[in-house]
Amino acid sequence: MNIPSILGFVGTIIGLVRAVPQLVRLLRARGAFGVSVDTAATSSIVSLGWAVYGLLTGQTYVVLATGSSGLIFAIITGMALRYGRSVREFKVAPIWLVVLLITGFAFGTDVLGIVLALSALVSNMPQIWVAYREDNLKGLSLGTWLLSLSDGLVWGTYALLQHDISIIASGAFQSATSALIVARILYQQSNKKALESEMISN
Repeated sequence: MNIPSILGFVGTIIGLVRAVPQLVRLLRARGAFGVSVDTAATSSIVSLGWAVYGLLTGQTYVVLATGSSGLIFAIITGMALRYGRSVREFKVAPIWLVVLLITGFAFGTDVLGIVLALSALVSNMPQIWVAYREDNLKGLSLGTWLLSLSDGLVWGTYALLQHDISIIASGAFQSATSALIVARILYQQSNKKALESEMISN
């Protein structure tokens, strides 16, 4: 087994599980505080787009990782709507669905790969906006965003070895945006602990 195959296998495992902590968090919390339903929906669309790209370019690991992730993000979208988010929050998802469909049908895999590379940035921006705008992030899973950060790093390294510029760019965007979300969650958690300690000491 060569290094790209190992990275592809690890990336597939991360892709299979990265959205699961968010789903579990929603089911436990019974609330979607801090969760961007727009990011969940866009992530589902983008993941399924990558699955198509992987199928067309013969990259089985990409198909497995992103196809399963797309289905879980679709379930998260439904759960977030059920637990308090609004359909009115959909801003990016419908536009990006149209963009990917037009790109795929009109321009083929090369241009689709370029657009998909931008998708990690586009899909995570609503979550960054919600995370930095809302004070209550109780429904947002740190585990999912740590896995998302790892996902970007693993696929970025895989793509470097495979010389796939689209996946390299996607990995870089995924890592950078996920790091911002992780930083915000950790900041909120440290503030909460500081407030609790202050209340106990008083």
